[in-house]
Amino acid sequence: MLRLRPARRVVALGVVALGSKRAGSVLVSAVPRRWERQPRAVRVTWFPVGGPTQALVEPAPGKQLRPGHPITVTFAEPVATVLGAAHPTLIPAVPGRWRTLDAHTISFDPAALGYPIGGHMAARLAAPVAVVAATGTHLTRTLRWTVPDGSILRLQQLLARAGYLPLDWTPGAAADPPATPAQTELRAVSTPPAGRFTWRFPNTPAELKSLWRPGHPNDITRAAIMMFQDTHGLKVDSFAGPDVWHALLVDTLANKRRGGGYSYVYVHRKLPQSLNLWHNGHVILSSPGNTGIPAAPTQLGSFPVFEHIPVGTMSGTNPDGSHYHDPGIRYISYFNHGDAIHAFTRASFGTPQSLGCVELPLPAARKVWPYTPIGTLVTVEN
Repeated sequence: MLRLRPARRVVALGVVALGSKRAGSVLVSAVPRRWERQPRAVRVTWFPVGGPTQALVEPAPGKQLRPGHPITVTFAEPVATVLGAAHPTLIPAVPGRWRTLDAHTISFDPAALGYPIGGHMAARLAAPVAVVAATGTHLTRTLRWTVPDGSILRLQQLLARAGYLPLDWTPGAAADPPATPAQTELRAVSTPPAGRFTWRFPNTPAELKSLWRPGHPNDITRAAIMMFQDTHGLKVDSFAGPDVWHALLVDTLANKRRGGGYSYVYVHRKLPQSLNLWHNGHVILSSPGNTGIPAAPTQLGSFPVFEHIPVGTMSGTNPDGSHYHDPGIRYISYFNHGDAIHAFTRASFGTPQSLGCVELPLPAARKVWPYTPIGTLVTVEN
C-alpha cells in the first residue's frame, strides 16, 4: 500500500516487467482520502507492441486448476478480433459459461461439480496466441492444466457418509451439513472439514480395526473404492479418479447412502482351519475350510474381492507341473490373484488341501457368497 504526500495524479509503480516477461498485469485500487472505503481492485494489463497476439492466462497453463476455479484469458487484441464469435472449447466439456469481462478479457465460470478432480483440462482457441509465462512466451492454440487430486481424508469422509466403510463420519460443529451446495463440496475436496470417525457396529473384529488409518491409504479404503466403482458401473481398479469423485459427490449432494450393511471375512490358517463371516456386528457363519498346501500356500494379508461369480471354471498348474481344469465350481469370490473363496467337494475340511484357495463345503459357500460382493475385504491370518 502506498500513502502519497502530497497528492498526485500520476503514481509510479516501479519496474513490473523485466526480461522475457514482456507482458503483465497489476491490481489497482485507490481512494483520495484515507478514511474513504477502498473500492474493488481493477486489473490493469499491458502487452508489448508488435509480434503475434499475446495472452495472459490465469491460472497459467501447465499449473493446477482447482475444480471450481474460473479460467481467465486477457488478449492484447480485442476478443472479437482474436476469437471472432467463438468461445474456447473446453476438453472435456464441463458445465458452465464464458463471460466477457471487458473488450480484451473473457472468463469461464464452471458450474455444478466443475472440472474432473485428479484429471486434465484443456481449452482450444480459435486462433493461436503467444501465451505469456514467467519463462517467456509460446505460441499455441491449446491451453492445458492439471486438476489436483482430492484429499484422501475427504474421500474417506464421503465414503463413510455414503455407507461404504465400517465407520460413520460426523462433521464437527463448524462443518457444513450433510447436503451442501456443490461449491462447498468442491472446496472440501482439497480442504476437508473437521469431524470424527466412529465404528458403525459393535464387536468389530480387531483384524479389521487394525487396518484403518484415517487420512492415509489403507486396505479398508481401497476395498470401499472398489465396491463403490462396481456399484456405479465404473471400471474397478481401486483408484479414486475423476469418475469416482464425480459419482461420489453426486451421491453426497443427493444424500444417497448404500444399504446392505458391511461384511468382512477372516480366515484362520492355524489348524483346524476356518472361515468366519462377520456382518453388521455379528459373526453370522463360522465354517471349517481348507487353505493352500505348503507348496502353494494361501498368502497372508488382507485383500478385497475383485471378481464375484456364481459358477465358473478354475484352471491352472499344479506344483508338479501338471495342469488342472475344473468346470462347475460354485460360489466363487476371487480376492488375491488366483486365490478365491469357493465351494469344493472334499472328504474333510479344516486342513491345507487347496492350491491357494479357501475351499468350503457347499452349504457354507452358498451362505457366504451373497455377502462377498466386489470390494469385500478378506483377511488371511495364522
